[in-house]
Amino acid sequence: MLAAGEGCQDNVPQITIALPYQPGRGGALRDRALPVNRAPHPVTLRQLQYLAAIADLRSFRRAAEACHVSQPSLSAQVAEAERALGVRLFERDRRGVLVTRAGEALLDRIRRVLVEADDLVEAARRHADPRAGTLRLGILPTIGPYLLPAAVPALRAALPRLAVRWDEDRTAALVRKVEAGELDGAVLAAEADLDGLETAVLGEDPFLVAVPPDHPLARGEAPVRSAELRGTDVLLLDDGHCLRAQALDVCAAARARELDFRATSLSTLVQMVAGGAGLTLLPALAAGTEAPRSGLVLRPFAPPAPARTLVLAWRRRSAAEPTLREVAEVVARAAREVVGARAHPETGARSRPGSAGPRATRRRAATRRP
Repeated sequence: MLAAGEGCQDNVPQITIALPYQPGRGGALRDRALPVNRAPHPVTLRQLQYLAAIADLRSFRRAAEACHVSQPSLSAQVAEAERALGVRLFERDRRGVLVTRAGEALLDRIRRVLVEADDLVEAARRHADPRAGTLRLGILPTIGPYLLPAAVPALRAALPRLAVRWDEDRTAALVRKVEAGELDGAVLAAEADLDGLETAVLGEDPFLVAVPPDHPLARGEAPVRSAELRGTDVLLLDDGHCLRAQALDVCAAARARELDFRATSLSTLVQMVAGGAGLTLLPALAAGTEAPRSGLVLRPFAPPAPARTLVLAWRRRSAAEPTLREVAEVVARAAREVVGARAHPETGARSRPGSAGPRATRRRAATRRP
């Protein structure tokens, strides 16, 4: 797997695998066969695990602890792998471990080999029982607190033998974990940069204007037009939240002013607005939780209303894809129930503190990042 087709002796036969064409997946490989080396490989998967651990932890001692082996044993295996590959991957000095230029070039490939090996084992296990085992999923902090209370019991009922372990983090970190194989998938906003990942749409999450009761926009009855936001003070989340980028698009189009304060959570953002600091844009998914306890007035946007698209994303050719698609169907139903109970119809009235509007039709964003 490390060097398929390379270093094979002339007297060692090779076999080839013909790859069927799959639209959108490895199309460039559809008309050629991959040679598979049948000679013994000079390095083992275990040695590759040691190399990746050292590169990640920058310490032979910590890598040995993480891999549950003695440090002398790990050092010996690393030296053997370096001899087999013919390059030095690490340098050690008093400051710690440095990855050489050759190491940097090879470590990405090493990690991909390890991810593929994990996927191989996972594929075999899922063929035995695709609805059992543990699924590792990530979720955004602007989605998790509002969607999981509905999604978790729904998943437990629909897939009782499947255990789902959730990891809450920001978009860039979740995408990195999915690509590295640390997570099987993640619930994200489609407006983020998800190139290279497969996605299943979970639904639309329209934005609502959230204002304190004494704000001028709290007195209106009709849906808010973007022009009404011109010159208003708007509070947004801190950098790193994809919801911030989406809200900035809306504010820029409406020529609203962003205040200097940037919140790290929707709860903090809502409390600042409730204190009279300005207004904010609140996703309908969070409205039913955040608005009643803060006393905010919610008003929908006039069409075309801005929204974010919720998706479940995973690595292409992931062994868990069939299970992830089933999970996506269940989570999508939960999302529709939560958003539908908290959004507003396009001709509906505003929502007063402590109330939730009737079910809304799903609306796509007028302005969103590609």
